Amino acid sequence: MTQIEDAGRYGAAIAAIDAANVGDPFVLVVDGRALPKEQTHAEMMTDWVLRLRPEASETLLLAARAHHVRRWMVPRDSFPAGRGGYLRWRRALHHVHAELAAAILEGQGYRREEVERVYALIAKEPLLGQGDEEAQTLEDALSLVFFDTQLTPTLAELDERQQRRVVGRTWRKMSAAGRQALRELELNAASREALGRMIADFEAAADG
Repeated sequence: MTQIEDAGRYGAAIAAIDAANVGDPFVLVVDGRALPKEQTHAEMMTDWVLRLRPEASETLLLAARAHHVRRWMVPRDSFPAGRGGYLRWRRALHHVHAELAAAILEGQGYRREEVERVYALIAKEPLLGQGDEEAQTLEDALSLVFFDTQLTPTLAELDERQQRRVVGRTWRKMSAAGRQALRELELNAASREALGRMIADFEAAADG
């Protein structure tokens, strides 16, 4: 069970992070409803982290809630086109989100070491490379939100080779626990069949 040191402070921090996402110009359609994209992602991230790690630390939950805070501030087209430009954009965003989260948490009275931990989790590097379990849980949750919200449109927009590249990149980032949660994800029949086929191919290639 998660232990929150100060429930009032934690609740205020979550409210402040959510308030920072007000004004998102982008929407996400979930079950036929148009919802603010980053706020919806933030709520889904919180849910997935708790499902994957019921004993999640307070700092991990804060990082999950703030992982894409005010993402629209740095549009994709502010960086060059192509894979290289995309990766530069993603790296820049990690630090933008981390800095915004740190400022919010400092304003709510979190200690320096707590703020630094949330910053490091959102920025990802070098924690993932060091085998940090909480960083991996955050990565799994991000991947599951992607599959939950973007798999069906991705399959519709891309050819099979591109589908395998996109799905494979995300699959390879996930832990065994994250992959198991993915297998249990509720998807429409066509998406589930396509995903299952790709996963079987990825696992066969890994075994071979």
